[in-house]
Amino acid sequence: MTDALWYLARGTGVVSLILLTVVVALGVGSRAGRPLFGLPRFAVARVHRNAALLACMLLTVHIGSLLFDPYAQLTPLNLIVAFDASYRPLWIGFGTLALDLAAAVVVTSLLRHRIGARTWRALHWLTYGLWPLAFLHGLFSGTDAGAPWFLAIAIACAGTVLVAVGWQLRLTRPQVCLGRLS
Repeated sequence: MTDALWYLARGTGVVSLILLTVVVALGVGSRAGRPLFGLPRFAVARVHRNAALLACMLLTVHIGSLLFDPYAQLTPLNLIVAFDASYRPLWIGFGTLALDLAAAVVVTSLLRHRIGARTWRALHWLTYGLWPLAFLHGLFSGTDAGAPWFLAIAIACAGTVLVAVGWQLRLTRPQVCLGRLS
């Protein structure tokens, strides 16, 4: 049973990171106001939301399986208090902070109609902190951290987010040509 929990935790953690990467890249890309991949904005928003929901569900399984895995030695308190875990406290702490930010984003998204779009949008910016924390957590806390297949996934995830952010910055920055705005 312990091996099954370990594999479940590993698999759901990796897939959660991939899905969070997709969510962040789509979120960043959709802010440009241009169609992504030729899709209408509502379709990109739907994929963004559904990928976020799936990532949260897998994240719940990831955490649940680690709570029951005797090797991980996580306690419910470790899910709330960062840097208190007995195993790799810094990297697990980053995961705890990412979980806290994810919970804040989920709760505020569920309350979006009550808190208003402006407040929701401001709180939604927490995802820009959530992703790097989750990335570092996965990169340094997992047992597969040094495996070539995981490093390839991590590099692809980081590259995807960097390309999305670079694309967004390129689109929002005014182009200067011969001292004039063009």
